[in-house]
Amino acid sequence: MDDRGGAPAPPEKISAVPVRHPGRWVAAAVLLVLAAMLVHSLLTNPNWKWAVVGQYLFAPRVLHGMLLTIELTALAMAIGIVGGVIVAVMRLSPNPIVSGIAWLYAWFFRGTPVLVQVIFWSFIAALYPYLSLGIPFGTEFVYFDSNKLVPIFVGVVLGFGLNEVAYMSEIVRAGILSVDRGQTEAAEALGMTRTKIMRRIILPQAMRVIIPPTGNETISMLKTTSLAAVVAVGELFTTVQLIYGSNYQQIPLLVVASLWYLVLTSVLSVFQYYIERHYARGTVPLRARGFRFGRAQGGLS
Repeated sequence: MDDRGGAPAPPEKISAVPVRHPGRWVAAAVLLVLAAMLVHSLLTNPNWKWAVVGQYLFAPRVLHGMLLTIELTALAMAIGIVGGVIVAVMRLSPNPIVSGIAWLYAWFFRGTPVLVQVIFWSFIAALYPYLSLGIPFGTEFVYFDSNKLVPIFVGVVLGFGLNEVAYMSEIVRAGILSVDRGQTEAAEALGMTRTKIMRRIILPQAMRVIIPPTGNETISMLKTTSLAAVVAVGELFTTVQLIYGSNYQQIPLLVVASLWYLVLTSVLSVFQYYIERHYARGTVPLRARGFRFGRAQGGLS
């Protein structure tokens, strides 16, 4: 309102000048040039031998190796997740012996290379030719030939799986600790047992924290299975090694393996996204979930 008590004066127009970001345009131009150079190289360099890539991309041997890679990943992660939950619960136990053993397990398997563990379990028969069941320090009732009980494939699965247990235990432990202590106290006040509290109260809420790193561990495990090549298990990388060892087409066969790894990791990433979204229900902001605010809709719509 002006000094004479009349209508308020209209606000002055603001002359907004957009902020210049020349560095962004320079960076974008450089990246576009580099991308164009990469595409040009892929299309014009004959050493890529795309015809050979197409020849072996869906070859039965390669597909069999890919399926074996998926099998190794699934088995190792199954061992890792189940064992990780057990070791995490042991780490949180008030019993110092139980928690100490769990800590030693995680310390040992995280502190030694997974490649060493894979080789160790694959050749466990060199250390223990026979395994037996019986009374400790006493009579043995049943004997097993270690070579038959733990063949190379089983040894590789144990190497990957037991190593993954150590990492998953830390992920699960972090998820359990993220749940407020009051949840446990309230459940105890209702008379729930410790096992039921963990299964019904703690773990469902901890899944929001556990799922994202577990998905990353699964994708990492998929690629880590290539280490099985050192013991000649016929997964994807071993298969392409055997093929280019006979036809000397190293680059095209490595491209074939890389393409299949990219496909598999992309599929796992999609599954991870939907699982994360499922367990994030109730924590995602309303606008991110598609809610709109406004008077015309009468509030929420």
